[in-house]
Amino acid sequence: MRTPVVLRPLTGSELLARHEDARQVYAEAFGGPPWSEDASAADGFIRRLSDDVAHPGFTAVGAFRDDRLVGLATAWTTPTPLPSGRCYPRAAAALGPGRTAQWLCGSREVDELAVSADARGQGVGAALLERVTADAPDGRCWLLTSVRARDAMSFYRRLGWAQATHPACENTGIAVFLGPRHPGRTAVPLPL
Repeated sequence: MRTPVVLRPLTGSELLARHEDARQVYAEAFGGPPWSEDASAADGFIRRLSDDVAHPGFTAVGAFRDDRLVGLATAWTTPTPLPSGRCYPRAAAALGPGRTAQWLCGSREVDELAVSADARGQGVGAALLERVTADAPDGRCWLLTSVRARDAMSFYRRLGWAQATHPACENTGIAVFLGPRHPGRTAVPLPL
């Protein structure tokens, strides 16, 4: 019988101390289609992580089986104004300035959700996502994903997340999702 998976909150320093395990989980989660990231992307994730843990409101949850990290979720508070790096400008262009400020800024932003191959299909991803967003202020949480990740998009929808950008942001292939308790989700436009 397989040992059950246990979720535990992680401080930034605890997550950084497990950087090899975190790298492995990331590589397994994003190494195959549709992401097909190579080993350098997992290395980049670990390099980014030392900056990520310093974000205001940083929170992380790890999924463990026999003290081995098999999944992780990281999140933080999206700054106001919205930063100009990463995919933020494309999300802001798709939502417009009002919705960007109202829906994203000050909300809990889920940055990474990754589950190792041997822990998939057991509810680990859903549990991690729920745990990392459970105490989001006023239920305001959001995330970005690729529209190529059809399974991920279906997964978020099954959990009650609402796609806030239709079509994807400026046809760039990213989509903004609002969490199931986000007050803005009732104003989300329905797909055509």
